[in-house]
Order: sequence, then structure tokens, then C-alpha cells
Amino acid sequence: MRDFLPENRPLLLLAPMQAITDLAFMGVMERFGGGPDAYVTEYFRVHEDSTLEKHILASVDENHTGKPVLAQMIGQSIPDLVRTAKLLEEHAVAGIDLNLGCPAPVVCNKSAGGGLLRKLDHLDAILGNLREAIAGRFTVKTRLGYDNAEEFTVLLDIFAKHSIDALSIHGRTVAERYRTPIHPNWIRQAVEQLSCPVFANGNVISVNTGKALHAQTNAAGLMIGRGAIRNPWLFSQLRAAWNGDAFSPPTLGKVYQYIQALYKETKRTRRFSETKHVQKMKKYLVFIAQGIDPDGSFEYAIRRVTTPEEFWQQCELHLQARSDLIMADPPQQSTIFCGFEALLTSN
Repeated sequence: MRDFLPENRPLLLLAPMQAITDLAFMGVMERFGGGPDAYVTEYFRVHEDSTLEKHILASVDENHTGKPVLAQMIGQSIPDLVRTAKLLEEHAVAGIDLNLGCPAPVVCNKSAGGGLLRKLDHLDAILGNLREAIAGRFTVKTRLGYDNAEEFTVLLDIFAKHSIDALSIHGRTVAERYRTPIHPNWIRQAVEQLSCPVFANGNVISVNTGKALHAQTNAAGLMIGRGAIRNPWLFSQLRAAWNGDAFSPPTLGKVYQYIQALYKETKRTRRFSETKHVQKMKKYLVFIAQGIDPDGSFEYAIRRVTTPEEFWQQCELHLQARSDLIMADPPQQSTIFCGFEALLTSN
């Protein structure tokens, strides 16, 4: 991954988000804000009967962004992870990434994703087998541990054994999910201890939080997930900030155009009924809505729409003709973006 790193600023990556970071979303990220420097697919589910999921593989095979795309896997079966990695390397992937961070109970209960952080001997074996099998780049995305961050010291020793090409760290434990501030000190320890590039992930939801997290960790890059859903211009804003260039936050009218593009592109690439398509759009809108109205009226309304007519009525009412700028940071009382203010107060 070192050959991806810019000379004068951190690398910017779009985080893998299940049911979010598909081909359509990647294209919209490029259109609004120039996109990240590299992408990571949503995870390929790996098990005894698994095949490469076509809608995820399209993010690699039909990628027209000109940016590298790493393919992420999730699973715990060593033979099937090795098999899938070799299949993925037959496609134009920039590398293979292993998910050790998903906190969803349905995943962890199968000892996959963040659940593997409770089975360190098995994790050690997985990493060794994958490192031997993968001809190209092999990267890992992890959390700090399952129950508490103190577990990370042991994890670091395991990662150091296997010559991985990069480590992305979501700075919370699995148990903390997304509800707490992150722990930059542990990310910094990884930066200081590992020979591979380390990318910091978690609570990068604005230029302010991105620069603060980088300053506190000295990471080689920032991986941005939910903050990019809310504000796709964040990548270009961060690049401008590190280059010393001025930038203007987008207006709410521009946010309306972004939602239009998301609606059109996701509908084009995935065949949903109108009702299901509105439900998919609501997955984006719960993040986009943060800070649109001080009283939360847009978020309240958009969570309750069920038809395209209702959806667009609320978007037009709250966004279409508005020239005021989006807030740099979401409200600190947001239930979606939790704990980010700790980055700002400790910087």
C-alpha cells in the first residue's frame, strides 16, 4: 500500500459499508467531491457454499473511477477464505482485505467479522494462510478488540507476524459499536509499532475531526465511512485543507442534487420495487439528515416516508431551494454520530 500514499498528505479511503458502498455509491462519490484516493468494497460473505456476489463484484469489474479498489472478505473458514481470495485475485482488485470489525451480532455469533477477535488462535491461523495464499496486497480492517481496548496489544503482535500490507483500525471495540468516542491513542500505538501503513477510521465526519484524528495518531491515511455519506465533499475538503487551499461548504440545494444522483444511480444498478427503493434511500438519508434542521424535523419526516412521492416532497421542502450551507459538524447531540466532539476537545 505504500505505493498508494500521497507525498504531502494522508491517503483518503472510503470505508467498506455493507449495503452502502456499491458501484452506484462509488460513482456518486466521484461526482460530488472527487471521491477518495482508494475504495474498499462492501464485504463478500465467505462460507462453504459461497460464490462471488455479482453486485459486489461489479464494484471491481465495472469500476470506472480510475481509483484502486480493494475487495473485502468476511468469514472464518480458512479453506473458503483462501479459495475466495484466489478467485478475487483473478479480477482487477488492488488487494484483498479481511474484515475483523463488523460488530453486527448476527455476524459475530458466527465467529466472523468482529467475532474473530474472540478467537485469537484461529485468527492467527487465518492471517498466516491468507498471507501465504494471496499473491498481491493483503490488508486487514479491525477494531481494537472485542470487549475492551486492552486486547489490542495482543492483536498488534499477531498482525506484526504476518507481513500484512496495511492495517485499517476503527478506534472502538466491537462492544462499543458506534456509541462512544474513539480511542486515538491505540491507533497511534499501532502506527509506532507496525512496519506497514496504518489507516485511522472512526468519527471522521468533517475536516475538523479528520485533521484532529490525523494529528493525534500520525496515521498514513484516514478511512472515512458514515461521514462521507453525510458529506461526499469531505474528501475534496480534506485535500484542500492539507494543501492550504480554501474551500466552501456545499449548500443544502447541492445536497438535494446529491440525493437526486443517489436515487437515480442506485435505482439504475439495483432492481428494487419503488417501495423498497425508498427504504434503501432512507439508509443514506438518516446520515445526510444530521444537522439539516436544528429541530431535527427533516430526519423525523424522512424516517416516516414510505412512497417516492412522500420522499421527494420532504426533500424538496427541506432542501431544494435552500442556499444556506450544511453544518461543518453534525449536532453534538446526534444519536447517529456519537462521541466525535472528544476528538475536537482533546486536539
